[in-house]
Amino acid sequence: MAGRQNGHPGDVLVIVAPGQGSQTPGFLTPWLEDPSFAARLDWLGTVAGLDLAHYGTEADAETIRDTAIAQPLLVGTGLVAALSLFPHPSDAFAAVGAAAGHSVGEITAAAGLGVVSAEQAMVLVRERGKAMAAASAERPTSMTAVLGGDREEVLAALVKHGLTAANDNGPGQIVAAGTVEQLQSFADDPPAKARLVPLSVAGAFHTTHMKPAVASLSRLAISVSTHDPRSRLISNRDGHVIHDGTDVLRRLVTQVSTPVRWDLCMQTMSDLGVTGILEMPPAGTLTGIAKRALKGVETLALKTPDQLEDAWAFVRKHADGSGDLDSSPTWRLVVSPAKGTFHAADGISVGSPLRSSETIGSVHSLRDQIPVVAPHGGTVVEQLVEDGDLVAPGMPLVRLHPEGTE
Repeated sequence: MAGRQNGHPGDVLVIVAPGQGSQTPGFLTPWLEDPSFAARLDWLGTVAGLDLAHYGTEADAETIRDTAIAQPLLVGTGLVAALSLFPHPSDAFAAVGAAAGHSVGEITAAAGLGVVSAEQAMVLVRERGKAMAAASAERPTSMTAVLGGDREEVLAALVKHGLTAANDNGPGQIVAAGTVEQLQSFADDPPAKARLVPLSVAGAFHTTHMKPAVASLSRLAISVSTHDPRSRLISNRDGHVIHDGTDVLRRLVTQVSTPVRWDLCMQTMSDLGVTGILEMPPAGTLTGIAKRALKGVETLALKTPDQLEDAWAFVRKHADGSGDLDSSPTWRLVVSPAKGTFHAADGISVGSPLRSSETIGSVHSLRDQIPVVAPHGGTVVEQLVEDGDLVAPGMPLVRLHPEGTE
């Protein structure tokens, strides 16, 4: 991919990875014609303890609906496809303005930006799938897409029936989750002008029904090493740009039982000035949402390998070369989580020693006031913005020397 980052200033490329439900029988068949793709997928399948090639080519829809199969299949596919697009991963970091993944796709995005290794990602998603399947087996639960209707009326109806807005995917698309009985009651008394579509999923994901899975993953995560993302990673929880690897991991664990705010992720993409969204396979769901919610943004759903040349051209068109947020061993960056106005904390200046998790200021956006902390502490080497400056999501605020602090 070297030499391909020749987009124009102002272009912003966002890579997105889909979540569970985007898989279809046989979707991997054309990809496995490439021996390199097949070998890499086999390796990740070995780590996950699953024959991913079989499940992506021969298994039927009901089989790959199984949470414990679907999730490793999606993450493994996304990571290997990313290597097909960016054979030298370091070339991707400057090209990609931001990355995000819907639900389990956030693990794909995090591994793609170097927060965890591909092997760690496969262990995490293997155990995530098992734990969520086990939690789903405790009581019959499911999810239903609510299309259209007045947003406030839809949300009120969910509360009335004890349901959770597990996915907020933007204007006119909210996914309700809860027990089968709650969903049936909701179907019998739907909001006005809303169409309900039951989803082919095995549980009420991103709700309190998944609390047992969070406990299981929390124990596992203790042994996972992390790095800070190499480009902007947009979090499912609140649409914030997260640049601390340990915080990314915490969010990956807790997102299992908390709603996916894809609407806020898209708002952050808009705040960044996104011009192109490229979706990893099995693609189509997230680019479809983007076409409705982000008018004027060009999209490409990478579904088959014969689209790779078009995808490379798409990257060339939209990459501006400013995505890499890597830190050298002698300093770290603290970046803005959102668009807004930066207000510096009193007493912070070049040479100031900062404790771990000490607040350096806050970003005031239209939605909220967000504290900004120095996750690992350090000494302020350079202040990159001033009090009262307007900042963008992922914009560097302070450069720190990480040594010599408690």
